[in-house]
Amino acid sequence: MLTELATFSDRLFVAAAGIYALAMIFHAVEFAAARAKSPALVGAGAPAEESTRTRPERFGRMAVAVTVLGAALHLVSLATRGLAAERWPMGNMYEFISAICLAAVVTWLVVLRRSPSARPAGPFVLFPVLVLMALAGSVLYVPTGPVVPPLRSYWMSIHVSTISVSSGLLVVAGVASLLFLLRRSGSLAGVAEKLPAADALDRLAYRITIIAFPLFTFAIITGAIWAEAAWGRFWGWDPKETVAFVSWVIYAAYLHARATAGWRTGRAAWVNVAGFATIVFNLFFINMVVAGLHSYAGVG
Repeated sequence: MLTELATFSDRLFVAAAGIYALAMIFHAVEFAAARAKSPALVGAGAPAEESTRTRPERFGRMAVAVTVLGAALHLVSLATRGLAAERWPMGNMYEFISAICLAAVVTWLVVLRRSPSARPAGPFVLFPVLVLMALAGSVLYVPTGPVVPPLRSYWMSIHVSTISVSSGLLVVAGVASLLFLLRRSGSLAGVAEKLPAADALDRLAYRITIIAFPLFTFAIITGAIWAEAAWGRFWGWDPKETVAFVSWVIYAAYLHARATAGWRTGRAAWVNVAGFATIVFNLFFINMVVAGLHSYAGVG
């Protein structure tokens, strides 16, 4: 029974990734149609304009509906993984990245619910999710099984769940800041002009980070409590702890920069991108290359 659940979870994970890929294609079709819209409308009448506007919007709506389906399958995949392993399903890098990707997708769906005009950013948000899921499902995949004793703690469940959610939020915020910089720079004009307005992207990144930063702070605190229970010290400047602290400082600097004259737009966005880079660096390089207390978490 447990083996069948594990297999079912793996298949749902693959199905969710495939559905996200389909959603990204639909978003890309909408984006491409919007790019081709202006030349086609030169000298066109009202009926043609109405038809041209309707077609890409249909693809955009299909993309959102398909993403909702993918997120539902993704959630069931994580749940069945936990049932098969008889533990909280975040005990290794495969499960951790899966949770981060789900958090990013749910964040994106909430954004679209509140601001449908952000939909042109869809291909750029789903692309890193698909890259992460491809890595998780291939290079980082491990079969369902028990975890080492330090991970058998309810503090682990709290810490890893919170860090997964906050990291998923910060993925979307980081992409929004990158798109803001692209929109503002004017480079790749054919792409940039079809993105949401620069101000909207900047506000999106800021609002998501405001939510993610307290969660990230709480995750670091609970991680310290877990470290004291597992290793007998709250903080030991382990490589992962150190980079997490650097990320926290950068995001604190970003929120401060958004309230500082002269840093409110472009410079602050670069700080947010730097924070996003440290999250990715901590996720892959520290876990997979640098030796430390966190290197045992099913990475190799």
